[in-house]
Amino acid sequence: MRYVRLGSSGLRVSRICLGMMTYGDPDSWEWHLREDAAEPIVRRAVEAGVTFFDTADMYSDGASEEITGRLLGKLFTRRDDYVLATKVYFPTGPGPNDRGLSRKHVTAAIDASLTRLGTDYVDLYQIHRWDYETPIEETMEALHDVVRAGKARYIGASSMYAWQFAKAQHAAQTAGWTRFVSMQNHYNLVYREEEREMIPLCLDQGVGLIPWSPLARGLLTGSRHRDGRPATVRSGSDQLAGSMYQDADFDVVDVVRAVAGERGLPPAQLALAWLLGRPGVSAPIVGASKVGHLDDAIAAVEVSLSEEETARLEAPYRPHQIIGHS
Repeated sequence: MRYVRLGSSGLRVSRICLGMMTYGDPDSWEWHLREDAAEPIVRRAVEAGVTFFDTADMYSDGASEEITGRLLGKLFTRRDDYVLATKVYFPTGPGPNDRGLSRKHVTAAIDASLTRLGTDYVDLYQIHRWDYETPIEETMEALHDVVRAGKARYIGASSMYAWQFAKAQHAAQTAGWTRFVSMQNHYNLVYREEEREMIPLCLDQGVGLIPWSPLARGLLTGSRHRDGRPATVRSGSDQLAGSMYQDADFDVVDVVRAVAGERGLPPAQLALAWLLGRPGVSAPIVGASKVGHLDDAIAAVEVSLSEEETARLEAPYRPHQIIGHS
């Protein structure tokens, strides 16, 4: 495993981040794994040197945070040996204040997350989406207070428009509050709209990228056929995948398969190697329901692509409507 700084911050993270959304209650989603099934995968990650783990308070109604906390507490000797990230925004209860980025919800949500995670602090506390109903100044001050209270070491953001991210950073800088060090955005070989504005902004400001869905919800690994037929349990129950990607994306998938075949590599390794080589990317967030998924991700860290291979992989791309911001 290799390690890099998260953007221009001093925090060092493994080049692969294990996304913990896969682990939770199968009654919520068929593809969720219970704790006993998740443990061998997380153990393999730890043994391979993965130190970065990402979850959210709304994943499986909090069960993901609980499983994450118990497994990391079991597999690491010291809390300081791993980097733990979680997120706030989506509903976690029926009440009108059980969602969003108000001071009330942020303050309550961090305490609830810490309880479920069984820790005194998270290393990275992220806003899961943009809250159109709360002034960004209120949110940034609340996040600053979370950091000042020692409940989070750094703060980050997830999918939003570049103007929104710039506005949040400006509000924090103007008031002397904590600024975001990371952007968890939707970015992969079949969705590259972030290259237009968000990624240049992050590169300019020293913000680290930790992309979600680096394999396009499995599309780049062959989890879905061109005619829409699913090839895996998750793709068969993933209602979002069909609406997020389009027929032309299979042209990219075909090239990934071709280049991977020439290199003697699984398509997942090749697609992740491309992403790991993109400017500003610190650590793609990889979901793994099998140990083999994780092994592909770990192996991708050592794969280098030639300029010709990169050009071939990028050539079939077609523009998309903005997706993933809600």
